[in-house]
Amino acid sequence: MKTNRFLMLLKTRGALTAGEISKELGITSEGARLQLIKLSEEGLIKSTNESKGVGRPTVYFSLTEEGNAGFPDTHAELTVKLIQLVKTTLGDEALDKVIAAGELAGKERYSNELQSITDLEGRISQLADIRTREGYMAEYSKDEQGYLLVENHCPICAAAQVCQGFCTSELNTFKLVLGEDIDITRVNHIIAGDRRCAYRITLKKAS
Repeated sequence: MKTNRFLMLLKTRGALTAGEISKELGITSEGARLQLIKLSEEGLIKSTNESKGVGRPTVYFSLTEEGNAGFPDTHAELTVKLIQLVKTTLGDEALDKVIAAGELAGKERYSNELQSITDLEGRISQLADIRTREGYMAEYSKDEQGYLLVENHCPICAAAQVCQGFCTSELNTFKLVLGEDIDITRVNHIIAGDRRCAYRITLKKAS
């Protein structure tokens, strides 16, 4: 369980120091250090040094590719094969139709769950809950700019890498279910090499 807690923390928070990890998990620095050594030896995490002015560089720990692979990518191999099969036998237009049908179904499902919620923050919170149930490890925060919806994991990453229509569909769905009075922009993208997908959500300015 301790190993799972370490990996989950690095997955959701990104690179952290040993001190930050021990504080977050409520364990001793020595306990954190021993677990970090073990995870490093197993190839699940890596360390990088970052210099910040004078003094010794700060050591940050983050997940390796193998560490990230421990989080599920829903039926990845089969999904990719099916996508490639549709493209080669039926063409790109057929694949677009499949994605559009999935998008429509998602919009209907999400809209039904959010229909009784009228305030924006409530809708964002419920959307994060839905996405978490679907394996995206979603959360949101509020700041002076508005809201940030974060997905710390993508359970369809393999499919999205071979067909980014899934990512476009996701953004279209968010725009519909959160309402016409908001602007939403993707600011981080796992496919682009970021550790997470994140969306900046703001209220549209009155014209």
